[in-house]
Amino acid sequence: MTKRTYTCGLDAAIAVMGGKWKGLILFALHEGPLRFGQVRRAVPGISERVLILQLREMENSGLVHREVYHQVPPKVEYSLTGFGQTLNTALGPLGEWGEEHMERIEAIPPSESR
Repeated sequence: MTKRTYTCGLDAAIAVMGGKWKGLILFALHEGPLRFGQVRRAVPGISERVLILQLREMENSGLVHREVYHQVPPKVEYSLTGFGQTLNTALGPLGEWGEEHMERIEAIPPSESR
């Protein structure tokens, strides 16, 4: 496996975040462990397939911990790791900025390229 080098800290952070769903999943998990269905309900619009893929990527990158409870019926919970919590904390000001400017952002007409 080739080691990736980054041009700056933002480049590295975006590489870990990738896509629109991971930030929303991180936010959903900020209060504590959730089962898959709870995460899906907390992230409106995400498909089951995409959520599975995103959680798997986040687990592989060390942001999320997957705990399997060997019981009947099987139970799996997802929670933030310490690493994931630090990223969630870093995203807080970005979320606050979005809240502050949401009306203006919603008023921006969609571009032709979307």
